Amino acid sequence: MAGEPQPDCLFCKIVSGEIPATIVRETDTTVAFRDINPQAPTHVLVIPRLHYADAASLGAAEPQVLADVLCEAGNVAADEKVDQTGYRVVFNTGAGAGQTVFHAHAHVLGGRGLAWPPG
Repeated sequence: MAGEPQPDCLFCKIVSGEIPATIVRETDTTVAFRDINPQAPTHVLVIPRLHYADAASLGAAEPQVLADVLCEAGNVAADEKVDQTGYRVVFNTGAGAGQTVFHAHAHVLGGRGLAWPPG
């Protein structure tokens, strides 16, 4: 059921503490941790504690939690000191867009030049 932890979800297991991660921030609604395959000097994932497959379904069901994810992305950027030089927040939605873990998450990328268009 949407919003409920999924037993086979990697990110749900990180939220529960079952799988370790390098956590950089936590709130009542979010967890932020370093990506294990960083694509930039700063590459942190911000996830909701609730399980939704992607950002679109999270936003439709829990708009305040999606807002919390975005707010935490900004806090991560400030903590990582990339907020002054520029950073990118990316939500991949669907396999065709590169989503590999189907639990909504934002990538916070910074610390190097980020070309446009991405991908």
